[in-house]
Amino acid sequence: MTDILASATPRKAVVIGSGFGGLACAIRLQRAGFATTVVERRDQPGGRAYVYRDQGFTFDAGPTVITAPACLEELFQLAGHTMAEYVDLVPVMPFYRLMWDDGTHFDYSNDLEDTRRQIAAFHPPDVAGYERFLRYSAEVFEAGYTQLAHVPFLSFRDMIRVAPKLARLEAYRSVYSMVARHVANPKLREAFSFHSLLVGGNPFAASSIYTLIHHLEREWGVFFPRGGTGALVQALVKLFEDLGGTVRLGFGVDRITTTGNRVSGVVAADGERLDADVVVSNADVVHTYRSLLRDSPAGRARGDRLARRRHSMSLFVAYFGTRRKYPGVAHHTVLFGPRYRELLDDIFTKGRLADDFSLYLHAPTVTDQSLAPEGCEAFYVLSPVPHLGRAGIDWATVGPRYADRILEYLERRLLPDLRREIVTLRLFTPTDFSSELNAHWGSAFSLEPVLWQSAYFRAHNRDRDIGGLYLVGAGTHPGAGLPGVVNSAKATAGLVLADAGVA
Repeated sequence: MTDILASATPRKAVVIGSGFGGLACAIRLQRAGFATTVVERRDQPGGRAYVYRDQGFTFDAGPTVITAPACLEELFQLAGHTMAEYVDLVPVMPFYRLMWDDGTHFDYSNDLEDTRRQIAAFHPPDVAGYERFLRYSAEVFEAGYTQLAHVPFLSFRDMIRVAPKLARLEAYRSVYSMVARHVANPKLREAFSFHSLLVGGNPFAASSIYTLIHHLEREWGVFFPRGGTGALVQALVKLFEDLGGTVRLGFGVDRITTTGNRVSGVVAADGERLDADVVVSNADVVHTYRSLLRDSPAGRARGDRLARRRHSMSLFVAYFGTRRKYPGVAHHTVLFGPRYRELLDDIFTKGRLADDFSLYLHAPTVTDQSLAPEGCEAFYVLSPVPHLGRAGIDWATVGPRYADRILEYLERRLLPDLRREIVTLRLFTPTDFSSELNAHWGSAFSLEPVLWQSAYFRAHNRDRDIGGLYLVGAGTHPGAGLPGVVNSAKATAGLVLADAGVA
């Protein structure tokens, strides 16, 4: 790589937002010679990977399932380092414990023999079907992740080029329908199709391309950073600063400025201006165009179009610490409720807050006791819920009651006497996703990952009308999830450097 620092005055880049996508893109730009500043509205870096601390407990806001470590390792290697010099990733086994209302459970991991044994206990004929599904997932992974995840889709020709491959892989089918083709047992169908929810997709609508997550986890495993996800954020911040980059916390961008049809910088709410040759937005894509580019007719128009797209569900999250331990709980637990398709229909289509729920329970102290006081346990539990555009729920009123229902359910299913043992409790609702993260409709994952909102049909990594404007994160190609946003950073940074004439 030829550094642009051969020029006496390095070009300036401003990255809006310090989520994983923003930090990963900033590292690549700084390493290539751009004088890069990351601006973050909140008092800590991380975006959705914020950290809450209370009474000796540390709570990662998310994400907590760390996969595809190679895309993170590449960032450190660019600077001549290893990730292990900055942060320790600990393998998590099982990846998830999947539990159903009738008491059955499945410890999901990449131990193929153990997986076969557990499948056989549910339905012996599904062992062969699962192995066929594995082969399909591996093929989708090679096409959808290895070959395309870091490649930008800027024109319809780019989509036409891969259309035959997508058709051959039947990307028009849903995740669930592809799993159901291979596996007959209803619980196993749930076990092998829920992964699309990790990136905001309804398994009954998300493209079967997202079955690649299954192979991705089997290929590389699931990890948790020692010290929590926040420790991984801090490692990326330190790497960026070691390269000479600057992070500005408490810098809330009010607007992106343009001169003619090209960006010229950003202006903070207090009026401070930062000039820039390049602006990369890791903010919500609708917020970027509708709010930050409100002075640009092209920006406003694109924002309005993106706002009309289908957006992912939101989440209701309760962070809580207990004064006692709960032996035997897995690091990651998925608790399936009595309904699957019907509950997802309530969330994604009907906009109804159902009486039942399926939950993800995160128990990081299973892996790292330092995240809670001695003898205590840290948790968070999340429930997928409709976004604000589908359900006009007053979460200030409903939230505490909904939390109590969830805690009572956990108490009955998994954590005895839970509500009496809680030391600290914090709630984060769809309203908070909207106000704290500027997420359109309080969506937790930006645009819903259906086929007609994938690749070329997502927000582009480089704007086609406003010069010097680039996007990174969940709303761009390839989509949400940590591997998705880190690969979007690779795609976006590649475009910035190519436009700057950097080899």
